[in-house]
Amino acid sequence: MAQAKRPLSPHLQIYRWPINMALSISHRASGIGLALGLILVTWWLLALASGPEAFAVVQAAMRSWLGTLVLFLWTLVLYFHLCNGIRHLIWDAGYGFELTTARRSAIAVLSVAGAMTVLSWLVIVLVS
Repeated sequence: MAQAKRPLSPHLQIYRWPINMALSISHRASGIGLALGLILVTWWLLALASGPEAFAVVQAAMRSWLGTLVLFLWTLVLYFHLCNGIRHLIWDAGYGFELTTARRSAIAVLSVAGAMTVLSWLVIVLVS
């Protein structure tokens, strides 16, 4: 009997990730991103305690285009992790496991996280 020359399991290049799997992996990655962002918060707090010169350096770094991009992405990650965490709490209570409900809640997590990020940054821009 001839053996078929095909993979035993799907390769990542051809396998379509379900949105729930992608959000589950992204939730873990966002937790890492939040922890890394705490380095910036720590730097900011240390500079605040060190005096006006050190604080000015941190403020200049955060107000650069790269610093603004990092802060924007950190805000997005924060809201995504929050919304997806609430989704997980609802799952822990035993609700929302149906495929259509899980897919809709995944889309809701992405939509709400994006909307909250944009709204927050609109407020930041308008206030400053």
